Amino acid sequence: MSRVLPAQSAGHASAGSRFARWQADVRELLPLAWPVVIGQLAMLAFNTMDTMMVARHSQADLAAFAVGAAAYITVFIGFMGVLLSVAPLAGQLFGAGRMEAAGDQVHQGIWLALALSVLGCLLLTFPQPFLWLAKATPEVAAKVRGYLLALACSLPAALIFTVVRGFNTAVSRPKAVMLLQVGGLALKLPVTALLVFGVPSLGLAPLGVTGCGIGTATALWAQLLGAWWLMRRDPFYAPFQLWRRGLHAPHWPALKALLRLGVPMGASILVEVTAFSFMALFIARLGTVAVAGHQIAINLVSMLFMVPLALANATSTLVAQRIGAGDLPHARRLGWHGLVLGMLLAALLGGAVFIGRRAVVGLYTADLAVVAAALPLLAWLALFHVVDAMQTIVAYTLRAWRIATAPMVIYACALWGVGLGGGYALAFNLSGTVPESLQGAPGFWTAAFAGLTVASLGLTGFMALVLRRTAS
Repeated sequence: MSRVLPAQSAGHASAGSRFARWQADVRELLPLAWPVVIGQLAMLAFNTMDTMMVARHSQADLAAFAVGAAAYITVFIGFMGVLLSVAPLAGQLFGAGRMEAAGDQVHQGIWLALALSVLGCLLLTFPQPFLWLAKATPEVAAKVRGYLLALACSLPAALIFTVVRGFNTAVSRPKAVMLLQVGGLALKLPVTALLVFGVPSLGLAPLGVTGCGIGTATALWAQLLGAWWLMRRDPFYAPFQLWRRGLHAPHWPALKALLRLGVPMGASILVEVTAFSFMALFIARLGTVAVAGHQIAINLVSMLFMVPLALANATSTLVAQRIGAGDLPHARRLGWHGLVLGMLLAALLGGAVFIGRRAVVGLYTADLAVVAAALPLLAWLALFHVVDAMQTIVAYTLRAWRIATAPMVIYACALWGVGLGGGYALAFNLSGTVPESLQGAPGFWTAAFAGLTVASLGLTGFMALVLRRTAS
C-alpha cells in the first residue's frame, strides 16, 4: 500500500477546504441571484417584446425604436446609476444591524430620484441632440419624438422603483422585486400589443413605436404602486421604520453620502451605456437595415447580460453585508468567487446562443436583409459576453467597498477611447485601409469587444490591489 506523504495530505486538505468554501459561497450567492435574473429578464422583456413587435410593424418603426431606445437608455441608465448607491450603503447598514438607518436610505433615494426626474424628462421631451447624432430622417424623427414623450412620463416611476429595488436587494429581499417586475411585464404585453398594432374594428389606430412607450409607462407606474402597497403591508419591513413619519425630510449628510458614491457610479454606467447607445446612433447613419440588425444583436447581448448582472448584484449585496458586519476575509473571498462563477456561466450561455444564432435571429424577424445584417455581429457574442460579465461583477464588487471613482476612469479610457472611438474609425474607414469586413456595424462590435477586454483586465487588476490592501 502506498503511503501518503504529509505534504500531499495537507495539500489535499487545503484544496478540499477551498472547494468547500467555494460551495458555501455559491450556495449564498445563487438564492440572491436567481430572483434578480428573473426580475431583470422581465424588465428586459419590455425591450425584447417591443423590438419584436415593431420589427413586424415596419422597418421605420424599428429604426425609430433603436434611436429612441438609445436616447432613453442614455438618460435613464446614467441617473439610475446614481441611485444604485442606495444598495451598498443600505447593505452595510443592514449588515451592521442599523435597521432604521438602512430604511432612511429609501427616503433619501426618493428625493434624489425626483430631482433627477426633472432633468431627465426635459432631455426626453426635447431629443434633438440624439436625432442629430443619428441623422434621423423626418419620418423616423417624428416616431422617435412620440416614443420618447411617452417614456418621459414613465421616468419618475422608473427611477423611484430603482431605489426600491436597490434597497430590497441590499436587505436580501430580491423575490419581492422579482414578483413586481413580472407583474409589470404581464400588464405591459397586452397593452403594448393593442397599441402597436391597433384594433381597427374598435376604431383603435395602430400607434407603432409610440404604443411601446405608452405601454411601458402604464406598466412602470402600476409596478411602483405595487411596491408601495407591498412595503406598507409586509411585516418584514417594520424594523426599518419606512412609513412611521411618512416621507422623511431631505437629510443633507445622507444625500451627500449617496451622491459621493452615486455620481461616479452613475458616470461609470453612463460611460458604459453611451459607448453602446452611441453605437446605435452612429450605425443608424448606415441605414435602417444596418441599425435593425444591430438592434437585434444588442438586444440578445442585453438579455444574456441579465445573468452576470444578477450575480453582480448578489455578490455586491453579500460583500457589503459582510463589510458592515466586520467580516472582511469573507467579503474578499465572496468577491473572487462571484467573479469566477460569473465567467463560467457567461462562457456557457454565450457559446449556446452563438451555436444557435440562426434560429435565435429568426425569432426576431423574417426579413432576410435584417437577418443578414444581424448574423455577422453575433460572431463576437460568446467572447463579448465573457468579458462583459467579468467587468460587471468586478465593478459591483468594488462598489460594495464604496469604490467608484477609479473604475469610472478605467471605463472612460477603455469604452469611449478604445471601444467607441476605435469603432468609429473602423466602421467609417477613417484611415482608408480598413478591410471591408470590418467596415460598418462589424467595426463597432470589434472595437467594443476590445474596449470591454481592456476595461475587464484593468478593473480586475485594480480589485486585486484593493483587496490586497484590505488584507494588510
